[in-house]
Amino acid sequence: MASLDSVSIAILLGAVLVMAGILSSLLALRFGAPLLLVFLLIGMLAGDSGPGQVRFDDVRTTYLVGSVALALILFDGGLRTRFQSIRAVLAPSMVLATIGVLLTALITAPVAKYVLDLNWTEALLLGAVVASTDAAAVFLLVHAQGLRLRPRVGATLEAESGTNDPFAVFLTLMLVELISSGQSSVWHVVLEFGREAVLGAVIGVIGGRLVVLALNRVALPQGLHAPFVCTAALVIFGVAQIGHASGFLAVYLAGIIIGNRPTRAHNSVVTFLDAATWLAQIVMFVLLGLLVSPQRLAGSVIPAVIVALVLMLVARPLAVFLCLAPFRFNWREKLFIAWTGLRGAVAIFLASIPMLVGLSKAYLYFDVAFVVVIISLLLQGWTLAVAARRLHVALPRSDRGPRRVELDLPGQLEQELVGYSVRPKSLYFRRGLVPSWSKPTLVIRDQRIL
Repeated sequence: MASLDSVSIAILLGAVLVMAGILSSLLALRFGAPLLLVFLLIGMLAGDSGPGQVRFDDVRTTYLVGSVALALILFDGGLRTRFQSIRAVLAPSMVLATIGVLLTALITAPVAKYVLDLNWTEALLLGAVVASTDAAAVFLLVHAQGLRLRPRVGATLEAESGTNDPFAVFLTLMLVELISSGQSSVWHVVLEFGREAVLGAVIGVIGGRLVVLALNRVALPQGLHAPFVCTAALVIFGVAQIGHASGFLAVYLAGIIIGNRPTRAHNSVVTFLDAATWLAQIVMFVLLGLLVSPQRLAGSVIPAVIVALVLMLVARPLAVFLCLAPFRFNWREKLFIAWTGLRGAVAIFLASIPMLVGLSKAYLYFDVAFVVVIISLLLQGWTLAVAARRLHVALPRSDRGPRRVELDLPGQLEQELVGYSVRPKSLYFRRGLVPSWSKPTLVIRDQRIL
């Protein structure tokens, strides 16, 4: 009975922590605080060094949950990405996602070496851990603050944050392997990355097409389309990882393929994934917060702050300006893209890999990454909207867009009902402005159908 009681207590504590994270989002939105920071703090408060006194040190479970959460976040980001919007910025985004991450790690490494007393390989590993921007942090903060960015700037940030995680994961794994075994070479790293990227892209594209085919050909019962797509994303991720390919790149590309094809129950799939992604983020951030020890942090907080400031104020801006030099971005756009290099759960998740392997300075990487994320969310997350307005990359907020209802009927997958809000004295009252291909269905005025 004691074991059953412990399971019940674990379920109760887990549910209470998740509920606390959900309810705290109301307070965070009211004061403009980054939600991800709130979730981390809840985990810290619930830990054995906080009032909650919950002892949690299971790195393997955290890595498992983090992998699933990050896969769902990237898949959801790909599902919402319109290929037309990122096609024009594909080249600069790919440069930022690869060369930009490498440059950021290389510029951060010397500072980490001297302030933390690391050797060059260990310093490069720390640079790789904190080098990539966080898709969850970027997507969430941009949407939560209601920012409407210039199309090119927004699309570049969206594509970069969705595609740089695979490269950062690969770079971290290669450096962990180099430190643990001491056997690696530059050509081996380059060839291995090329193989993982190509194979991951192939698996993602094929997997995405198969999911689209299954959705439109298999008559699933109502309500099962969304769980099917969600689990299919995890299958694609698992197949890619087992095949030593980039699973994160595979799920992101699969999401883009599925999101840009007409499929059944598309709206319900997006709604379900939105909820699943939120839950995954909350659980991941709370678990990462539980792993943090404030007593251990105290010894490395000052060097970690120095690393964070150099990363945000020197390494990221320099990497962005160098990578975007061949492209037609003005200095305001480059500066905003540099400032939007938010660090989030990905950095802490990557820092858990050395802990999982058992490297000698694994907890130092984790603590520094945690401090970097906290400072990034505080400084960059809180000032994102102000920076967008000051640098003139934010567009005026538009009225609420049209509401769309898909027609999930045989032969009607590309058809939908679209509701537009028509104001008094609008030009739409004039005859001839309704497109010939549209078919007006009904008019709603004062919440009544006319």
